[in-house]
Amino acid sequence: MSEPVTMKCEEALRLLAEYLDGELHGRAEADLEHHLEICRGCFSRAEFERRLKARLGSLSEVDPPPAIAERIRSLIESFPV
Repeated sequence: MSEPVTMKCEEALRLLAEYLDGELHGRAEADLEHHLEICRGCFSRAEFERRLKARLGSLSEVDPPPAIAERIRSLIESFPV
């Protein structure tokens, strides 16, 4: 397998959400993982995002009050398709 291409931080951060969601594969995944190994700033950002995602995932879901849910529905329906 060839050596990963050096990725710039902007590209790494753009791909980070897909990576953390397990939706990044192949060369892009390998390049991002290589970048995270050599870039302390992006690695720290990835760790923060990973922990935040885990923390948010552990929170229980609460249904909004009916009045708020209806208001949101009406706002969504008011947008033209």
